[in-house]
Amino acid sequence: MFSPQGPSLRGLVVQALSSVEHGYDLLAPTFDHTPFRTPDSILDATADALRPLGPFGEALDVCCGTGAGLRVLEPLCQGRITGVDFSVGMLAGARGTHPGAEWVRADARVLPFAEAFDLAVTFGALGHFLPTERRALFAGVHRALRPGGLFAFPITAPPRLASPGYWVLAGFDAVMRVRNAVWRPPFVMYYRTCPLQALRTDLAAAGFTVTTAPLEDLGRREDGSPRCRLVLARRP
Repeated sequence: MFSPQGPSLRGLVVQALSSVEHGYDLLAPTFDHTPFRTPDSILDATADALRPLGPFGEALDVCCGTGAGLRVLEPLCQGRITGVDFSVGMLAGARGTHPGAEWVRADARVLPFAEAFDLAVTFGALGHFLPTERRALFAGVHRALRPGGLFAFPITAPPRLASPGYWVLAGFDAVMRVRNAVWRPPFVMYYRTCPLQALRTDLAAAGFTVTTAPLEDLGRREDGSPRCRLVLARRP
């Protein structure tokens, strides 16, 4: 599935019927060969947008997975880099690829850090949190940052109603809702629960000052709006 090195269809079905944690433990060995891993184009555009705001000291990758976010953090940071995830399998993959970083197993909704970092990032993870859980997530990131610290993550523009992409994502979310209504444990992964305005509201409630910057390298839509923005949430 996806590539010769990627997961099998059977493996994806087993993952989808597991909990989020166990599902990613199963997927970890082949995760980097799936579309679920954040593309290098988004990682590179994020690094380009953050570079003028640095250099940074110590950094945290929230829901780090197999460590792809270090592509962004390593050139920008002068201190230690820490990744946090609750999947043992994902962290094992990250340790093997980036032995020089620190890796912590923890639930991102209860991050075990206080004023320890100057920069925090996350990539492709917000759909794993229900809207009611986001404020706890953002409050934990706020607590983990030093005063003046920055929390940054990319967010793509929603597809247009008439586009095939809109209906693919809507269909995926609908299938996940049905799956979670009839099967336990739940697997939380939704693509349409993180609109920009809702994220702004939840970040502000956690104490952040929020701005955005277009990721110009990823292009613009027909109406001139950016295809992808970088959310920049600053702890005052």
